[in-house]
Amino acid sequence: MHRNEVVALFRGRLNEVIEKSGLSRSAFAAAIGLDRSTLSQLLSPDNERLPRAETVIAMARQAAVSTDWLLGVSQDRRLGAELVSAAMEIEPGAGAPRDARLARWHKEAEGYKIRYVPTTLPDLLKTEDVIRYEYRDYGTLVPDARLEQAEARLAYSRLPETDMEVCSTYQSLESFAKGEGIWRNLPLPLRRAQLQHIRKLCDELYPTFRWFLFDGLQRYAAPVTIFGPRRAALYIGNMYFVFTGTEQIRALTRYFDDLIRAAVVQPPDIIDLVDGLIMRLPAEKTAERALGAPSPKEGAQKT
Repeated sequence: MHRNEVVALFRGRLNEVIEKSGLSRSAFAAAIGLDRSTLSQLLSPDNERLPRAETVIAMARQAAVSTDWLLGVSQDRRLGAELVSAAMEIEPGAGAPRDARLARWHKEAEGYKIRYVPTTLPDLLKTEDVIRYEYRDYGTLVPDARLEQAEARLAYSRLPETDMEVCSTYQSLESFAKGEGIWRNLPLPLRRAQLQHIRKLCDELYPTFRWFLFDGLQRYAAPVTIFGPRRAALYIGNMYFVFTGTEQIRALTRYFDDLIRAAVVQPPDIIDLVDGLIMRLPAEKTAERALGAPSPKEGAQKT
């Protein structure tokens, strides 16, 4: 488009957003930090220039539209990437031993549904031995702090007004039972005790706590917690990406709901799945021989 066409389209769309905002021109100008006379000049049919970039961004933010749409570059009025930063914060130190943010965010979301994709197993279902195993290389303070956080989450989930949904892959639970991947050095008795603990808590907490398992070959989900309509925290190892914008939270909620629709194991079936995994665990003596320990017969021969 020629410049005069761009200016004319911008002027028409600016008029449209002001009318839909329900504000007067004076109030709209004040909301974006602009003089009323400057706004009137921009809206004048004789105007042949566009405002400065920061003014366009302020207008788009106030109207909750994209700058591309406001300038006539796009037909999609949804927020563009240049406005996402206003609804997203980067929170460093996600692995800090005394990180109280998750507890605070849970507190703020009381009465709302919590949606949660864990990195491994859901924290509130973990035994003390498993937590200490996971964080054994993080120093002496981290396992104790993680234990406190897991206990706090479990206590929170036991409140009658709570509502929590968890989604993860069934392969992650199977890998844990088999001692694969990061679990290969976790002794069989501790894995067995963890599975029994999961069985007990899933039975106790249902239906206010619901765990859905999907096929990891068909879906991928990054670790995230959605605290009702208040915020969503995406975990990337040593920091959180925290979203507070309505559209971003809705998008992540829709994504989480898609994981639930794709679940191949529903919450009432978790106990049967765990029972099956426990039954398939090898006997402890068999496991010891598999790891290289001599059988009683071999020990007698060597003696």
